[in-house]
Amino acid sequence: MKFSKTLMATTALTVAAGATAFAQDQEMVDSMTLVSWGGAYQNSQQQAYVVPYLEMNPDVSVSWDESSAEAVARLRAMNEAGNITWDLVDVVASDAIRLCDEGLAMEIDHDEMLEAAPDGTEASDDFGDLIVSDCYIPQIVYSTTFGYRTDMVPEGVEAPNDICDVWDLETYPGQRALERRPINNMEWALLCDGVAKDEIYDVLATEEGQDQALAKLDEIKDQVVWWNAGADTPQLLADGEVFMGSTYNGRLYSAIEEQDQPIGMMWDAQVFDLDGWIIPEGLPEDRLARVMDFVRFATDTQRLADQANYISYGPARQSSAPLVPEDMKQHMPTDPENSANTFLYNYEFWADYRDDIDAKFQSWLAQ
Repeated sequence: MKFSKTLMATTALTVAAGATAFAQDQEMVDSMTLVSWGGAYQNSQQQAYVVPYLEMNPDVSVSWDESSAEAVARLRAMNEAGNITWDLVDVVASDAIRLCDEGLAMEIDHDEMLEAAPDGTEASDDFGDLIVSDCYIPQIVYSTTFGYRTDMVPEGVEAPNDICDVWDLETYPGQRALERRPINNMEWALLCDGVAKDEIYDVLATEEGQDQALAKLDEIKDQVVWWNAGADTPQLLADGEVFMGSTYNGRLYSAIEEQDQPIGMMWDAQVFDLDGWIIPEGLPEDRLARVMDFVRFATDTQRLADQANYISYGPARQSSAPLVPEDMKQHMPTDPENSANTFLYNYEFWADYRDDIDAKFQSWLAQ
């Protein structure tokens, strides 16, 4: 049976007073199922959040489900069945907005639930504009950008450094890897078809604009390997199966710095986005209490900074930024040398248009 929002909000306020209050006033289960994306990113969460939490709570166990890419559809199905099996779900911002609007994610009071910054700044001010939904707890700022094989750049040709080089099959022959979804691909296609950056979403909101983007993607469709998981492109690049491909900047960092692969980064028109937690609506009180206890710990200033030890994503809290290791800052998407030409992702647009454009994009893929 689904809990009402009023009851859940009341419970949230009750359990948000801190770890001591949780332990004294709430029964907490001793296990959690966390949902994320797998690979290097999930490992960074495991090392920065879960390992130290379990050291403090040795009787608790955590299992991972790597289904974040399907979070909206899966939570819709769980809600319909009245059986919520996930406790905490990592999603991108636009999916958080959709889940919140549909009543599938729990609304929270960030200042009641989350730790303040070390200087006393309330959580809502510390996270600032990155709180894009009443249900969302941001963790990191990342970007989707392109990597390329440095040893496959044709002799006498500069390495690719412009987003439209993705469409230049003559200068840069070889297959491309693109994500099997419209987000980012449609924006890049319109940019390289001459649409001004500040008009992209106005154009993409129209049937004609969507057709224009797909027509541009048609130009390279025969040379595209479509990926579903963030780990796919780094593996395709490592195997030499593609010349260039899009993926998350942290995945490329791992391949370059940790695996010493011959891969270069192309930062032009990188798309900034957010990852963060949502709590499914309708958790029983003992499961909710455990989730609240974990989230309060895992999203404090130190823990978000610690994640940058393992992957090159910027922490969502302003107070965490000074704690990021110096040698990692140059690999962040927010570094000035990397962010000269960024594309600002429109969360609200994709929350509103995702289902319709998804259907159109998948139909186009099948042609």
